[in-house]
Amino acid sequence: MEVLFEHFRLWLAAFLTLGIFSFLYKDNPWYKLSEAIFVGISAGYWFVVLFWDNFYGKFWVGAGDYTFGWIGAKLSGGEVPSSSGIDLMLWVGAILGFLMLLRLIPKIGWLSRWPLAFIVGATAGLWLINYVASNVMVQVQATMVPLFSSTFGSGFDSSLGAIIGTIVIFVGTFSGLVYFFFSKAHTGAFGTTAKIGILFLMITFGASFGYTVMSRMSLLIGRIDYLLGDWLGMIK
Repeated sequence: MEVLFEHFRLWLAAFLTLGIFSFLYKDNPWYKLSEAIFVGISAGYWFVVLFWDNFYGKFWVGAGDYTFGWIGAKLSGGEVPSSSGIDLMLWVGAILGFLMLLRLIPKIGWLSRWPLAFIVGATAGLWLINYVASNVMVQVQATMVPLFSSTFGSGFDSSLGAIIGTIVIFVGTFSGLVYFFFSKAHTGAFGTTAKIGILFLMITFGASFGYTVMSRMSLLIGRIDYLLGDWLGMIK
């Protein structure tokens, strides 16, 4: 039985993988079926994960169980449960989440704009602080590293490679900022510096795009390895 199930799993995965690859030829029912199965399974999986991690793991355990237990104790005259370690602020998130679902009701769907505005504003503010700390300040620190110093710290690297790297980071950061300075015409030495900034920006964008392509290529290689190795047994 286990061998039969293993063969079924191998053939099903190969069928769906080839179905996704069939889109390279043209859009077809095989691709649409594979895409629908992938999207449906992903949606169902993440629904279950988010339900147990957030609704139950955070809200119910953190506030809901105590709240409903407290209401039941008050109504029945029983012992009121202890509120030790309970975060009642989780009810704020629960209410906002409920308002978000009201978008499914057209007549009162406008109420979903309140939690949406809160989420967008809070997320923007949170990531603004994170990016300032992780990107801006780190960039400023890397740009202001001294070239030669015997007192900068025991971990200071004064090798030739480190010195060249520090110069490249400084020139790239400075010229990139000059390029985005639009209050002065990009002519003369100022324009030459801006052109150097463009060069650094293009290299940065190219490296970022190349990294994205390589990450997608790793997924493609993994599926090809599955088809030729696990499924057809052509790769040992």
